[in-house]
Amino acid sequence: MELSALSHAELTAFYDDCKAAYADYQAQGLKLDMSRGKPSPKQLDLSADLLTCLTNEDMKGESGDYRNYGVLDGIPEAKRLFAPMLGVEPEEVFLFGNASLQAMYFAVSNAFTHGILGNTPWSKLDKVKFLCPVPGYDRHFRITEFFGVEMINIPTNEEGPDMDLVEQYVNSDPAVKGIWCVPQYANPSGIVYSDETVKRFANLKPAAPDFRIFWDNAYCIHHLVDNPKMILPILEEAKKAGNPNIVYEFASTAKITFAGAGVSMMAASRENLADLTRALGCFTISFDKVNQLRHVKFFGGKYENVLAHMKKQQAELAPKFQCVLDTLNKEIRPLGIGQWTEPQGGYFVSYNAMPGTAKRIVQLCKEAGVVLTGAGAAFPYGKDPEDSNIRIAPSYPEVAELQQAMDLFVLCVKMAAAEKLLAE
Repeated sequence: MELSALSHAELTAFYDDCKAAYADYQAQGLKLDMSRGKPSPKQLDLSADLLTCLTNEDMKGESGDYRNYGVLDGIPEAKRLFAPMLGVEPEEVFLFGNASLQAMYFAVSNAFTHGILGNTPWSKLDKVKFLCPVPGYDRHFRITEFFGVEMINIPTNEEGPDMDLVEQYVNSDPAVKGIWCVPQYANPSGIVYSDETVKRFANLKPAAPDFRIFWDNAYCIHHLVDNPKMILPILEEAKKAGNPNIVYEFASTAKITFAGAGVSMMAASRENLADLTRALGCFTISFDKVNQLRHVKFFGGKYENVLAHMKKQQAELAPKFQCVLDTLNKEIRPLGIGQWTEPQGGYFVSYNAMPGTAKRIVQLCKEAGVVLTGAGAAFPYGKDPEDSNIRIAPSYPEVAELQQAMDLFVLCVKMAAAEKLLAE
């Protein structure tokens, strides 16, 4: 029976039972952190051979001795290895350091200081706006907030962002300079943009000539099922639409190999890359070519080996996501007090609680020993207008610990919902 159908007396008894169970959890002294989508130690162990796969004799490659300076845009062996992951040609790839977030920050920073392809630097404009599909990735929003950009919420559904609204803003307002997107297994909802959505992005007619789609393809091969739905390659679609410069695409091996020592990459048109490389040539002489080479050697230079490696990651992650979904389906669905996504890949489950209860749920979990991502983090400025969304990150704990955390989570969901209903 749905919780809202209970009488006041029944609801009070339900809440009292929840409080008693909650006190038991508090007495257990749990200390579980599910605040970020971190790979587990077992996932990291899958790449242990990265540490020993190179010898001194391996250091000379197609572009010289990789222990030395030079090769600003990344070694050609690694560009060929990772280009298929992004659906682009090797010449359209620039390899950065260990985090794609650095590349995204750099692209925004350079637009502010020097402009894009000869257009006015954003710092000299009265107003700069970014569209932000929500719920979204908090670190995207942190970058644009840091630069004083006005962020505009764009609702999403199972097809992706509301493209009618995106087109309305982009095609009519020259102050709209960008949009954040996680198109394959969106963070945190796990949705995959439909073919129509990708094509509509590629066919945008921006009022601003320096508008860019920041296409963060972080989870492009992070599948939880064997026959996943895949997005269309955005750069290819942009070329077909006569918009080759409209997109910057980003990815990394952070959740493929080592989260703290991966290889990040940016894909864009040759014209965009040439424009950015002017600044990058002042920023550094080269990124970590030895690490790039290490990845090439670890994967034998073959993209199919990358995909085979991701099957091992899938085997580690899939049972954890199933644990989350099974618990929610068993404990919450009959009560009608929440909705959630059931992603086929990525790192998160997006949970929507009864409006006005997300912060309370996170607080209750924390006070009983389970740390979650802060309520509201998936929205610009940390402000969820419904106080409803919570990002669940199942990857790090072992399944037994995760089950403990989920049992506590659903209990806190029940408590917060009962409190709200009793107050009404």
